[in-house]
Amino acid sequence: MSARRPWAKPLVPVYAAVLAAKDALRRMGVPPTRKLSWPVVSVGSLSAGGAGKTPVVIALATILRDAGWKVDVLSRGYGREGRGVERVVASPGKQVPRYARNDNQNSKSNDKSNGTSKGDRTSDGGGKDFSAAKFGDEPVLIARRTDVPVWVGADRFLAGEQAEKDAAEGTRGLHLLDDGFQHRQLARAFDVVLVTAEDLNDKLLPEGNLRESFAALQRADAVVVRAEEMEGISKQVWPLVREGAQIWTVQRKLRFPAPLFVFGAGLRPVAFCAIARPEGFASMLTEAGCGIVETVAFRDHHAYTMADIDRVIEVAKGMKATGFVSTEKDAVKLTAAMRERLEAFGLLMIVALEAEFVDGQAVLRAIEAHLS
Repeated sequence: MSARRPWAKPLVPVYAAVLAAKDALRRMGVPPTRKLSWPVVSVGSLSAGGAGKTPVVIALATILRDAGWKVDVLSRGYGREGRGVERVVASPGKQVPRYARNDNQNSKSNDKSNGTSKGDRTSDGGGKDFSAAKFGDEPVLIARRTDVPVWVGADRFLAGEQAEKDAAEGTRGLHLLDDGFQHRQLARAFDVVLVTAEDLNDKLLPEGNLRESFAALQRADAVVVRAEEMEGISKQVWPLVREGAQIWTVQRKLRFPAPLFVFGAGLRPVAFCAIARPEGFASMLTEAGCGIVETVAFRDHHAYTMADIDRVIEVAKGMKATGFVSTEKDAVKLTAAMRERLEAFGLLMIVALEAEFVDGQAVLRAIEAHLS
């Protein structure tokens, strides 16, 4: 890819020098690394966003939970209002609504089928969505999708300590550290790093979107690549990883609330999202046969306002759209009033961006062997 901010190219050597200085200090134990009682499995990336970490965290949490591990997730909670340590509370047992129509009969049936009603949303009915604002959009989504404890805090060590204190006495658990590859002040037993084809041609910050160069893959125990990019990436990544590291493959997919034909042949939605790589979401929708007519993109983690919703609706009117499609990550930030305004115009369809390991059992065996 071309540089995102070519005007910042002169600053890249400065950024690289700072990285090198920090790395040298870490090798000398400055700042000291802190270690939790439970093992930590970190999930991170080289890029500053858009690699697909959240779906992979959800997939790993599910695999480990189903294997009997007492797993929790530690997250910074990017975009949240506070910095202290808190456990995410996000409508326990309720799933993000999948879709709603602007007629009463279908709205009722959809609410019932998805185990959700308008009263389930953690909202003031027209202002903030308390869950996403308080904890961050990604931690709320992880908590809802996995049903494992999710803890947020600027200090992930303190978050991990609190998670261990909160667990039943004698519990031997495991922490998943969300976006933890560069958070090296917290010791980890296993480092999982996502790499995308886009990363291969990217530049270091601030010119590009890479937090670190590919030399950092020497710290990785496993590298995760997308199935459709495996052939092109593996040849370039294998020489960069240390001996014994593994490459895991994930298949990305969109999970729609129902087969697209259910929504009719004339489906013409406007896509809107606040994620790092909106063009990827738009491409996946198009490949799935969802005939989007326009994409309205907001900054990653953006907190929606009514003005934003009005803007999306105006675009839909101009494009003669029949409704809207967005992601689960965005859905956790929509208040009841925002949903109602969108649904008054047309269909609101929420889709899940999912990652599934091609060989989940091999992933589990690798982690457990490393922890034993």
